[in-house]
Amino acid sequence: MTQTTPTSVARAVVDTHQTVDEARFTALKDEVAAYVAGPGEVWAERIEREGVVAQGLWDELRERGYLSLAAPQEYGGAGLTFSHYLQLLELFSMSHASLRMIVHVCNGVWRAIDQFATDEQRARFVIPQVKGESRVAFTLTEPTAGTGADLRCHVTREGDRYLLSGEKHLITFGVNCDRWLLFARLTGSTGKEGTLALMVDRSTPGVTVTPMAETMGVRGTDHAHLVFEDAPVPVADRLGAEGQGLEVALGGFLTPSRIAVGMTCVGLARRAQDLAVHHALHRTTFGKTLSQRQAISFMIAENAADLEAARQLVAHAAREWERGDSEDVVAVSSMCKLVAVDMLTRVTDKALQIHGGIGYWSSSAIERVYRDARAQRFEEGTNEIQKTVIAREVLRRYERDGEAVR
Repeated sequence: MTQTTPTSVARAVVDTHQTVDEARFTALKDEVAAYVAGPGEVWAERIEREGVVAQGLWDELRERGYLSLAAPQEYGGAGLTFSHYLQLLELFSMSHASLRMIVHVCNGVWRAIDQFATDEQRARFVIPQVKGESRVAFTLTEPTAGTGADLRCHVTREGDRYLLSGEKHLITFGVNCDRWLLFARLTGSTGKEGTLALMVDRSTPGVTVTPMAETMGVRGTDHAHLVFEDAPVPVADRLGAEGQGLEVALGGFLTPSRIAVGMTCVGLARRAQDLAVHHALHRTTFGKTLSQRQAISFMIAENAADLEAARQLVAHAAREWERGDSEDVVAVSSMCKLVAVDMLTRVTDKALQIHGGIGYWSSSAIERVYRDARAQRFEEGTNEIQKTVIAREVLRRYERDGEAVR
């Protein structure tokens, strides 16, 4: 029997009628699981040792088709449904956080660009990103402003170009990228109406790029602090119209990305649980394995229930997003991110406790998992931001429909 290469498995999962071949998808899941447990762990050790993500990892993930799993086939992607892709993302999230981050960002950022792109922009920006020929960094967060409409980065129009000024920071892959998908506002404007989205070339003059300090976890992923001083950006590189910047950011990227981050929490928690169960089965004290002690077995049971509850909420949110017309999806995406990240906090804490003191040492795999888990509470918005989004949607619904019958 001829062995199928990793790349051909990824490309062959969806047939010409755009339906998923479940048998081939199962084979792809098995392949990804084997990659995470084998080459993925080799990369993880190297990243922790060297503190950087080598270009070789990007190349390997691209060649295997892992960076274009969720994009349409006509763009050069595998064409997986969002729900199917999330099953793979759960597996990738059991690996090093930087490897997971590459897969997550590359499989999501194309959506934000694509939804408002013209055909010409799709050819210039979307297709190269999907094919792995261009690296795009999502560039929203600012050091002197809050999330969303509180943008301070601003542009002034001058003929067929904008002059961009301001600061951005915590920009994942913002140092070693080809373009920044950047969100700013028209000078003097307020609120979401003044926002716009720009595809800013990495070589644009008037930009200072500074790598940020090493992080507690998610080591190896570069993060940038960016300063723009009248940096010229062609008007032709704007996505959508002036005033649609937050629509590009929130609808195209943040809503599905929050659901995806929920699944990355499930995957990392699953890794922590696996490590804890293995340790409990093999560590013996006073003639008994830890797994035979009720306190430990109850922790394992609580973790299992926590994990499954979060996984099912993420799956529900994914289905709501796939419907396309769900008015609940914004709130549900924040709910699943909120619930999943709190679950991850509890599971990793118990998993480390089950390991005892040895788990605190860097020689233990749970130590890296514990560090990486803490970053999830910031990614795609803090818990406080998620609660704000959820409360706003719930209250809006009550104001519109009236209070429920008592």
